[in-house]
Amino acid sequence: MDKEKYLQKIKLLNKWAHDYYVLDNPSASDEEYDKLYHEVLDFEKVNPSLVDANSPTLRVGGIVRDDFSKAKHIKRMWSMEDVFSNNELEEWIERIYKNAGMQEFFCEPKFDGASMNLIYENGLLKQAITRGDGEIGEDVTENVKTIRSVPLKIEYNGLIEIRGEVLIKKDDFEAINEERLSEGEALFANPRNAAAGSLRQLDSAITAKRKLVFYPWGLGENSLAQNGLFDKMSFVYEQGFLSPPYRQKCNSIEEIEAFYQKLISKRDSIPMMMDGMVVKVDDVRIADELGYTVKYPRWMCAYKFPAVEKVTKINAITLQVGRTGVVTPVAEIEPVNIEGAMISRATLHNFDEIERKDVRVGDSVIIIRSGDVIPKIIKVLSERRSGNEKVVHRPTICPTCGSELLDEGTLIKCQNLNCSDRVTNAIKYFASKGCMNIDGLGVKIVEQLVGEGKIAHILDLYALRYEDLEGMEGFKAKKINNLLASIEATKGAALHRVLNAVGIEHIGEVGAKALAKRFGLGVVDATYDELIAIEGFGEEMAASVLEFMRVNRDTLLKLFDIIHPSVEVIVEAKENPFKGKTVVITGTMSQSRDEVKAYMESLGAKVASSVSKKTDFVIFGEDAGSKLTKAQELGVATISEDEMRAMV
Repeated sequence: MDKEKYLQKIKLLNKWAHDYYVLDNPSASDEEYDKLYHEVLDFEKVNPSLVDANSPTLRVGGIVRDDFSKAKHIKRMWSMEDVFSNNELEEWIERIYKNAGMQEFFCEPKFDGASMNLIYENGLLKQAITRGDGEIGEDVTENVKTIRSVPLKIEYNGLIEIRGEVLIKKDDFEAINEERLSEGEALFANPRNAAAGSLRQLDSAITAKRKLVFYPWGLGENSLAQNGLFDKMSFVYEQGFLSPPYRQKCNSIEEIEAFYQKLISKRDSIPMMMDGMVVKVDDVRIADELGYTVKYPRWMCAYKFPAVEKVTKINAITLQVGRTGVVTPVAEIEPVNIEGAMISRATLHNFDEIERKDVRVGDSVIIIRSGDVIPKIIKVLSERRSGNEKVVHRPTICPTCGSELLDEGTLIKCQNLNCSDRVTNAIKYFASKGCMNIDGLGVKIVEQLVGEGKIAHILDLYALRYEDLEGMEGFKAKKINNLLASIEATKGAALHRVLNAVGIEHIGEVGAKALAKRFGLGVVDATYDELIAIEGFGEEMAASVLEFMRVNRDTLLKLFDIIHPSVEVIVEAKENPFKGKTVVITGTMSQSRDEVKAYMESLGAKVASSVSKKTDFVIFGEDAGSKLTKAQELGVATISEDEMRAMV
């Protein structure tokens, strides 16, 4: 076989695979595919230097790694705002109309899987990165290459990010769990967990055996000429990707609602887990102008499906003491399966809720769970009572430390700062992956350290010494050294991670980043007016920050002295022709586009991804395309890179 015949056979194999995995319409038997596949494999063994980047043999996996390296997305992967009712959807759309006028919307199913970013450069799959924190994820390229519905090569020159969801079909999920059961392995809770777990296998051959699929739902970096997202995604599907079973452009809330009801009616027949519908402004220029809050894009939302309801029975009610001292009642229920997840506990929120619903131990109740929402009890079936049910009384003593509880009405709190549950939960949160990410300081280790009196506060972590841990059960030399090294490695961490880790109520990762960027280490002295002025901050968030600083200012300053967090320095741009202007960059420059973008932002410019009437300048390099043409049509000022630098 010569190289030309080899390439022809690869082309035919890929067509057969596309027909089978993407179109669900096989055009060859398994025997025919296997025979041709081995012919290609035999040629590659003899001619390893001629292996084509599009060969299906690259999908078998087999690369084993020690861990996953971190990788940065070119453009941030945002999460979406959730809406749960027609009224909430209407409010969201009214905000769009108010800020951008009447718009057309692109609607498609929201699948429940593991979010993924695929980066292609000059047609070849360059990198696959998990969503991570939206800016940095894990590089799982070798594993993703084993997914048959991910093309290794597309017809696109340049750089493009294709975002989507890695999924396992419901039937394949059941088959995987049956296999794991027969081998005595722990079962996956649901298809989403199975997809995420399969994707993060260190041995890519294991990933290859799992029947993962990839559904694209959006784009990051790209220079596609289409103005509408629907049309941009049509181009993506034409490259060999799976397209959703249903998608539609809608011009009114009535059309959106009708399509939403259609998807709900198809919920059981669609082979993937689907937990809602995504609604996006179709015009990418308008979307770019609408921009983002500190948490979400303003131009897209997830219209969630109604929660799944099940009837079960309350066996007991236990009390949990959180890191802020709030005592939360939890219903221990007879286990019930909801969409692949076995539920055995449900939140009761607070004791006012228990009294309002007249919840009793032994009651039959209806619980709901929607997506990632914690299961909760929505109705007590009092007509099913036998008379043996037990009334739940408000607690007066902390179940953990035995101290008297403060009853504030809605909230009941343990005020003992040394309560082991408060201490333990605060340290668990501080050490967790989304916060300081201290390897080796898992839930059980924290409980052990607190239980044996080794630590009683976050600050105590940084005072731990080898001799403090020596002799503790399960702590050998390597484990001790690794844990101390992990704690030491948090020094110099970004300020926003520290602010997120200390657990300011209502302040998550996005809010912490906004605080760090706005105030730096001066966040301890931020005023209400300064806080409320941050985009996306409301009164509740501002009040939480102020209350936290009032109580914990000295502790936080001590933590800063120990960690020396890194702070992003923001320098006010000097006056220049681009300060406060909206610019679009297109074409090939003397530097990478990211470097030019960073330079323009340092001048105080807002860099947009598409051209509109609101654009002030289009800065162009070599091979500039549709954006330059669009600017000329709209009468937007166009300048070369050299002219831009001369103006500065």
